[in-house]
Amino acid sequence: MSDAAISDKAAGSFPGARTLSGARALLALLALIPLAWPLPAAAQRGVDDSYKGPSPGSGFQGQLGVRRSFEPERQGAGPQQRGGDAMLGEGLRGTQRQGTIAPIPIAIPAFLGEDAQLAADIARVVGADLERSGLFQPLDPASFLEQLRDVNAVPRFPDWRQIRADALAVGRVSRTADGRLSTEYRLWDVATGKQLAGQRFATAGQNWRRVGHLVADQIYERLTGEKGYFDTRIVFVDETGPKDKRVKRLALMDQDGANVRLLSQGQELVLTPRFSPINNEITYMSYTRDQPRVFLMNLETGQREVVGDFPGMSFAPRFSPDGQRIVMSLEADGNASIYEMDLRTRQTRRLTNAQAIDTGPCYSPDGREIVFESDRERTQQLYVMGSDGSGVRRISFGEGRYSTPVWSPRGDYVAFTKQLSGRFLIGVMRPDGAGERILTEGFHNEGPTWAPNGRVLMFFRESQGQGGPRIYSVDLTGYNERVVATPAYGSDPAWSPLLN
Repeated sequence: MSDAAISDKAAGSFPGARTLSGARALLALLALIPLAWPLPAAAQRGVDDSYKGPSPGSGFQGQLGVRRSFEPERQGAGPQQRGGDAMLGEGLRGTQRQGTIAPIPIAIPAFLGEDAQLAADIARVVGADLERSGLFQPLDPASFLEQLRDVNAVPRFPDWRQIRADALAVGRVSRTADGRLSTEYRLWDVATGKQLAGQRFATAGQNWRRVGHLVADQIYERLTGEKGYFDTRIVFVDETGPKDKRVKRLALMDQDGANVRLLSQGQELVLTPRFSPINNEITYMSYTRDQPRVFLMNLETGQREVVGDFPGMSFAPRFSPDGQRIVMSLEADGNASIYEMDLRTRQTRRLTNAQAIDTGPCYSPDGREIVFESDRERTQQLYVMGSDGSGVRRISFGEGRYSTPVWSPRGDYVAFTKQLSGRFLIGVMRPDGAGERILTEGFHNEGPTWAPNGRVLMFFRESQGQGGPRIYSVDLTGYNERVVATPAYGSDPAWSPLLN
């Protein structure tokens, strides 16, 4: 089947997108649901999370080298809520029930292809991504009545309605003449029989998991009206060994815990890695002979350069949205102040000058403001100021001590860690301090980081005893909390922007 044929059929089905407007209301509900303590974390689906170096000739850029053969037309509409339901295309409906979202039943048969195992594995990646979001319920393949043999054929929709599927995703995987992997998929609205999306991807064979993430992103966006977040990476601190001799190494993985790659070997203590918003770079802090140094590392080449030696620093810098500046806290004379550095000139300027500990700064998505933590009013609280240091105002007023503020990529929330009654809580509030909600709590939770769509957080949790930290994800309802599988202990996660 030609790319043009896929493109024409996909574009022909897109006028139905006008009925997806209410889907955005479904995601908006996540920001409005009252707080309830989260349910126990669901069992984590098994993932390929063994240590793997990049394939020969691939590297990080090789993993980014997925070519779209075509780009279907996109149309959309604004939010629209209908009673207690959120419409997800013609016949697709997500329902809010007492603070939870009833997931969308979707059928994802094993993709077709000469390499049946590979095709089935890609389909499983798609289903696992969607299931982890909490907004989709992939149906049991054993319940399927129709056995698909041609991705171009129109499905027998009565068979799929009988098993209560609202959506159907089918695909095919093949090899091109040059040995590359070609994957195409179609998304169908089972109620109306209309095709909602279709696309083909071509990539090197070792990127097969990434193709699954790309397909899942498109399904998520088409049925919810929100950008997906599956085609992303997490940089984190891999921890091994006993507590008193813990070895900490920088590591990189897919957002689902697969394809772990070590970035350092553990000779130095590393902390708080951060992604650049525009480059394949991270900043992180490393202790050498008990002195903190800040590094920039290129993820493609592995090369690193010293940004500077910063005695008294406790967190690595964060990038500005344009990737040209970093903001950080530096200590002097018993106080800590917020500084900004221009990465092109290495010139710094001081933004705060209070008799206090000002630390943990983070830019707003437009770069105009900075949120930070400070004890300038005798307790650890959150403050917002202009990016030039002007107009400092307090935004946290609840009980407890607030720290590690991180602005949502959407700009609508600030995530934070809160210490209260001997517990560590992860929560969110509006940038003006309104609407504070706690998403999860534990013995020691810390370090929230946002998915690029601003609807899911990762953080790390350490329990009492001789164990170590684990990485978790939680959505804005606080109900969908999951362990992120890592080979050993893991801490300080930082979420990348979308790779595509």
